[in-house]
Amino acid sequence: MSNSDMTPATSNRVQRSFACRLQSAGHDAFTPAPAQIDNGDESRYADKSGTYTKGILQSGIGLVDLSAYQTFRKALNSGIPADFEAIKLGGPRTLNDPQGGLAFDLEGLDSSQFSVPPAPPLASEEYATELVELYWGSLLRDVAFNDYPSNPLAMEAANELSSMPSYKGPRNSTGKVTPELLFRGGFPGETVGPYLSQFLIKETSLGSLPITQQYITAEANINYMTDPKTFLEVQNGQPTGLNLQLLKNPLYLHNGRGLGAYTHDDVLYQAYFIAYLVLNTINTPLNPGNPYNSSKIQNGFGTFGQPDIAATVASVASEALKAVWYQKWFVHLRHRPESGGALVQLIKTGQGKMIQGHPSATVLNSTAVQRSFLANNSYFLSQAFPEGSPTHPAYPTGHGTVAGACITVLKFFFKDDYLIPNPQVPSSDGKMLNDYTGSDAGQITVHGELNKLAHNISFGHGIHTGIHWRSDTDTSIQLGEAVALSILQDRAKTYNEKFTVQLTKLDGTIVTISNQ
Repeated sequence: MSNSDMTPATSNRVQRSFACRLQSAGHDAFTPAPAQIDNGDESRYADKSGTYTKGILQSGIGLVDLSAYQTFRKALNSGIPADFEAIKLGGPRTLNDPQGGLAFDLEGLDSSQFSVPPAPPLASEEYATELVELYWGSLLRDVAFNDYPSNPLAMEAANELSSMPSYKGPRNSTGKVTPELLFRGGFPGETVGPYLSQFLIKETSLGSLPITQQYITAEANINYMTDPKTFLEVQNGQPTGLNLQLLKNPLYLHNGRGLGAYTHDDVLYQAYFIAYLVLNTINTPLNPGNPYNSSKIQNGFGTFGQPDIAATVASVASEALKAVWYQKWFVHLRHRPESGGALVQLIKTGQGKMIQGHPSATVLNSTAVQRSFLANNSYFLSQAFPEGSPTHPAYPTGHGTVAGACITVLKFFFKDDYLIPNPQVPSSDGKMLNDYTGSDAGQITVHGELNKLAHNISFGHGIHTGIHWRSDTDTSIQLGEAVALSILQDRAKTYNEKFTVQLTKLDGTIVTISNQ
């Protein structure tokens, strides 16, 4: 074959690559940056009792040292690396990558071109309702998901949440929150089948390495940060001398504590990479728009094949983190649920005059808070981890945004209405898997289980452990989806194959990604 025969495909690669990048950058640059609006709590409460300040020097429970806070605010305003190094902390624990929100992207829209709605303000009913749900999550941490329907505490939780108009979780056809619906998400397919996604329990393999999804989890009935001394030490980033107590033998995930332990040290896109492996194990067909579906001559590999899928799942996680870190640090600064629990503790013990931020009586007078006091002899929101939350703001969540991005990639590559064969459910002790025989066993789809997986992981890291609000997760999964779609739209222009792929978004609408 002569060189002239090769010319059309291989000539001017550098110039064509530049043109492709320039076209994508130009197209993305014309997307207007939306207004970034927070919930107003930072300016509303001069003592910053409604703002994220964990790790910064604290002057008392629920209160930051205001001069230290100014060093923090100065760094966020300037973005100068030296200013971040001058933030006055309360102990040796460091802040989690605040400059990450200022990193630029070379693919997809810039972080500033995404937005999320303001978080519920501290004094709102939605804030109070979310805090009630978190107290119930802490009380049910060691109850197996299978046992919720017959557990008296789960029934009590469902009844209280049913009575709250601001509760945003799923309800049944009569408007009730049932025990089976507790701590579930509301995206399509999430209320079908068992609580846990099939992607968290199905056996699979990484090449020749078999993977049985049993995980090291934490000891039951050990909770943290329920006394004033420990709480203040944690808020100041000081060591408490406590460590997470782990079981020796791995178990299938089967309760909130197990999900929390999973997210305590997971690689952030881990669940979705394993989901990718499971999708292959159960022989899920590729998306009907994959250009190699009808080819008898070629197969996908580095493009539209297994290496492309695996690498894309990982790569969107990084871009999603930049977008959510921008929102966390430079827009919302929402405080963590542990701080909300501290406000409850102060008010319920007659110290409410110390702080300006007061949540609604809905949470102060709730059954959940009363039950928590009986369990812990304090009104603090008990935490599953000795150190409580990570040292970055709550809203939105990193786990949730990565989840939304990664499941969107999997929907792009795989046929998401595929029915999952032989659904299973862990036993109540987590030692074995049983066949799932519910009446909806034949309705469990890839799409629904990916949506469920995103909420399982983000709620496992959030509601079940006490470190994230429901709205953190719901918003973040949608943010991650938007990030992934932006990246996939840009990548479409880089493929030589001509294709048109459709996928179903979280809101049920269809989006088309094409280079034709």
